[in-house]
Amino acid sequence: MPDRPETPLLDKIKSPADMKTLSLAELRQLADELRAETISAVSQTGGHLGAGLGVVELTVALHHVFDAPRDRIIFDVGHQVYPHKILTGRRDRIRTLRQKGGLSGFTKRSESPYDPFGAGHSSTSISAATGFTMARELGGAPEIALGDAVAVIGDGSMSAGMAFEAMNNAGHLKKRMFVILNDNEMSIAPPVGALSSYLTRLYEAEPFQELKAAAKGAVKLLPEPLQEGARRAKEMLKGMTVGGTLFEELGFSYVGPIDGHNIDHLVGVLRTVHERATGPVLIHVLTTKGKGYAPAEKASDKGHATAKFDVLTGKQHKSPSNAPSYTSVFGRTLTDLAEADEKVVAITAAMPDGTGVGMMAERFPARVFDVGIAEQHAVTFSAGLAAGGMKPFCAIYSTFLQRGYDQVVHDVAIQSLPVRFMIDRAGLVGQDGATHAGSFDLAYLGNLPGFVIMAPADESELVHMVTTAHAIDDRPSAVRYPRGEGVGVDMPEKGRVLEIGKGRIVQEGQRVALLSLGTRLEQVRIAAEKLAQRGITPTVADARFMKPLDEALILGLARDHEVLITIEEGAVGGFGSHVAQLLAENGAFDKGLKFRSMVLPDIFIDHASPAEMYETAGLTAADIERKVLSALGVSDLSAKTA
Repeated sequence: MPDRPETPLLDKIKSPADMKTLSLAELRQLADELRAETISAVSQTGGHLGAGLGVVELTVALHHVFDAPRDRIIFDVGHQVYPHKILTGRRDRIRTLRQKGGLSGFTKRSESPYDPFGAGHSSTSISAATGFTMARELGGAPEIALGDAVAVIGDGSMSAGMAFEAMNNAGHLKKRMFVILNDNEMSIAPPVGALSSYLTRLYEAEPFQELKAAAKGAVKLLPEPLQEGARRAKEMLKGMTVGGTLFEELGFSYVGPIDGHNIDHLVGVLRTVHERATGPVLIHVLTTKGKGYAPAEKASDKGHATAKFDVLTGKQHKSPSNAPSYTSVFGRTLTDLAEADEKVVAITAAMPDGTGVGMMAERFPARVFDVGIAEQHAVTFSAGLAAGGMKPFCAIYSTFLQRGYDQVVHDVAIQSLPVRFMIDRAGLVGQDGATHAGSFDLAYLGNLPGFVIMAPADESELVHMVTTAHAIDDRPSAVRYPRGEGVGVDMPEKGRVLEIGKGRIVQEGQRVALLSLGTRLEQVRIAAEKLAQRGITPTVADARFMKPLDEALILGLARDHEVLITIEEGAVGGFGSHVAQLLAENGAFDKGLKFRSMVLPDIFIDHASPAEMYETAGLTAADIERKVLSALGVSDLSAKTA
């Protein structure tokens, strides 16, 4: 077992109640030990490291001042919650993070009463906190009584419109609640740290109702060397002055900026607002992502997401790749298309590296747009670009595209604009679990008239489909592909344009037809090999297109086989449902066809490895083999022949 840090004080903390009587010096020690334990745990499990390290002191201060779980501390997104989990009775399981049967990498209501609201997507915390606040005001009586609601939200998440919608509503309601703006964009240079110290003393000394006026006048009251720091703060906040003009216009009292790594400042300010607040308060806290761990602080992403790593060096333990990732194949293909066609532009919502458009940004930065966490805007912005004669590739994860669905319908589909949706993380994604699964895009896009929807069986097919999307100029299109590596096929030098709505026969056979959409084709082939050992040689087909369907191919398979089985990495209502509709309308079932559809089960599958999740979903080669034998009336897998 790797060496674990010595944590004598943390060892005594079984719940936040054990922190209430600690002195400031002990809280500082606890924060240091908590940071060391977080680094040690994530080095063994992998996960989101930088965000948690940035809020260690804030997490300690919150649990010292507020009374969780009665007070609902709601962390936005959840990347930063590992320290919170350690302090709230889950330290003994922290090294099971993101593993099957282990702790979730995000907050999860079913996991702990200290997780009052589940997360995974961004910008939801203020809305949820407002809901808890009004439930308290209206006499809501959950099992644990309702106290204060505290939303902890990062500056990146504040870019989403939903956060401001919530603040506008909360400000109008004028009820006591707290929003902690965890700002790690603004550096804590010495002048700002001194400003934090000055403001902390000011806030602690003034009656709360005078805080607003005191904050507005703070810059003038500062010693001259500190005024520059205050001016920097104002500039960095794009017009949000030290008095928090924008937030105050929304109805919040603004406190800050405060040094988020200074326990004394944090406890002083949080204690003050806790004692004196009567309405909504925003506390602006400045932090450094990856704080206290040099490899994370030096990393370009500040240790946002990491594999298992060596604590001393920060070197990650990554398995060597046998094939390129689907994301990188898309990124390279897009960049090649952009080089040949100056009308190609790429749009992403705060995920340039995760989606692969960062590759194009290195070559053609003026034609790549990262709009921040703003999927609705990303979709309609893409629609405007398309209407303006450009060729937009809108690259958004399947799970995040859900956030822009109305815009997909209203602004893209109805107007038949040629926006090309590149949908990464389709299907089950592994350790991030249900909140990040790409289960629903086939269903929610497949019912939109005029869409062309493609799903590659391997990384070579992805090249052709991205190229095909580039050529589609009269309607919207989508290519959906999974997280992770391809299957190791030979790669084409250049993509070719596929015939729209035409699939392909991979293997000719008899009696049984297996019709696959997407990357389950590899498992279908394995199942076909196993079946061949039993004397059953199925036809294997790759649909390529979910929409429009290859009607001739599908009806031919139905006509020439006893059994037709569709396989897809999506929920019910997707590819298989569309195939069933086609078969029904053409009378295929009237002639005795045995049809089965293999889809994701009607449950949210918890985090595990992708292979384990697909095993739970019943979409492995063994499951496909069983489905075939069952349809043929062979229930005993040990039987030699059918």
